[in-house]
Amino acid sequence: MAAPPFRACRTPSPLVPTRRRTQPFNNGCLRLTWVQHVPIRVGAGSWPGGFRAWTWFSARKQGERIENYPIADGGDQHSSPDSDEQNEIVQEIPKLLERDYAGTPYVPVYVMLPLGTLNMNGELVDPNGLVKQLKVLKSVNVDGVMVDCWWGIVGAHAPQHYNWNGYKKLFQIVRDLGLKLQVVMSFHECGGNVGDDVHIPLPSWIAEIGQSNPDIYFTDGEGRHNTECLSWGIDKERVLGGRTGVEVYFDYMRSFRVEFDEFFESGTISEIEVGLGPCGELRYPSYPAKHGWRYPGIGEFQRPCNRDLCHDSNARFLQCYDKYLLKSLQKAAEARGHLSWARGPDNAGSYNSTPHETGFFRDGGDYDSYYGRFFLNWYSRVLIEHGDRVLSLANLAFEGFSIGAKTASHAAELTAGFYNPSNRDGYAPIAAMLKKHGVALNFTCVELRTVDQHEDFPEALADPEGLVWQVLNAAWDVCIPVASENALPCYDRDGYNKILEHAKPQNDPDGKHLSTFTYLRLSPVLMEASNFMEFERFVKRMHGESVPDLGRAIGE
Repeated sequence: MAAPPFRACRTPSPLVPTRRRTQPFNNGCLRLTWVQHVPIRVGAGSWPGGFRAWTWFSARKQGERIENYPIADGGDQHSSPDSDEQNEIVQEIPKLLERDYAGTPYVPVYVMLPLGTLNMNGELVDPNGLVKQLKVLKSVNVDGVMVDCWWGIVGAHAPQHYNWNGYKKLFQIVRDLGLKLQVVMSFHECGGNVGDDVHIPLPSWIAEIGQSNPDIYFTDGEGRHNTECLSWGIDKERVLGGRTGVEVYFDYMRSFRVEFDEFFESGTISEIEVGLGPCGELRYPSYPAKHGWRYPGIGEFQRPCNRDLCHDSNARFLQCYDKYLLKSLQKAAEARGHLSWARGPDNAGSYNSTPHETGFFRDGGDYDSYYGRFFLNWYSRVLIEHGDRVLSLANLAFEGFSIGAKTASHAAELTAGFYNPSNRDGYAPIAAMLKKHGVALNFTCVELRTVDQHEDFPEALADPEGLVWQVLNAAWDVCIPVASENALPCYDRDGYNKILEHAKPQNDPDGKHLSTFTYLRLSPVLMEASNFMEFERFVKRMHGESVPDLGRAIGE
């Protein structure tokens, strides 16, 4: 039988929050004030005509606030208004009709189950209610569901003792209903992040070890240990009852593979996703909400420093690595011949700083100095090597079944571990590492629109569409499958249209498309009649089926 794809981990979802939609005025005719000329790539499902030059205008209706709209530039592309006057024109806004996805490739749609589907005792919370909801999902041809297999539940009480009973009952329910399963090996803590409505800590025996050796966690400059996940500084250190970090992950995955063999053999388990960091994502825990981070703060490096200074009141801004990663940085600095570089930046700000406030990230800042490039290369390399080690053992645990992993100003990307400044593709090395293991990439935020991001937080200069396009192409360039999720709850048609646009790029010469899409998340709100009708319509279009109401213009 064909091996189910094995997916990896996603990029930081909280970096780009949702925005209010911009609605066009109904009369179709606006007073437009010239702003600037910008050539942009016109993507699938947006303005017709492939690649064209568009001019962004500020559209104003008497007595109403300004909105931005692109207008096809049919005149002099280099003309500009007089410096003392505003050139105002009146032009009709072209209506954008929804794209017809009938006959396009079939993209399977999965739905994430609630975080609290099982309680801390490993028992199904509401099996009867869950069965009813799953039957409704099946009725609209949803392909399957995604569920987190929490290390903190299954392996809560003792090393190498696992309680899979609740998950076995859940999997039997899913199989009996004819649905597929995406299963996440969740080695992180649940609680304290966007959308978390339950608290599932790491196993209690890990917490006991952490009390005597807090260096198994990342630690910030205030001395707070981040218990979301284990530091990958202990990936090769025997500090977990005689086992290394990656050995602990391997034992858990191997136990799962043996326990659920029948579900692998029957094809019920279609995909495995391996958690590689906080929120299951391949990144550093650089923006923890529970420690005070708020969007659009740049986050903090999980950076090493002189440990004697970490307790100095004058060095509270420093975020100290555990001693194991500090040893790695010292080794890298020694190999480079600059022992003084065995430190983290001391001018990179704090969780809620903006780039221009810092000496490291500001234009012309230290991030592009010899030291800065050394540190960022090391910081990103440690991240990728962690993913490489865990995925190597994941392939061994799952005996050749395909796997997947999740992988987000550029300052926020840099603190998360993605060395992706404007002159460097930080996602290509990650894609290459995933390719090495035959692992698919899972990426979030496909529902978010750049034009919306500039409304509530213009200072963030967020470009989720550009980020999605970069990551998709990095993965497709090395020929690995790409799966995706929405970053935040989505119920409206405009959000679904944006997902479809990324899922099936229009006029792509190679016919690229997402391998699967997973919807976040099954909830009473999704089950409301109007929301579920919109969701059903979305599923049909992802499956390449026709829908009857394509006549409306986008935004109406």
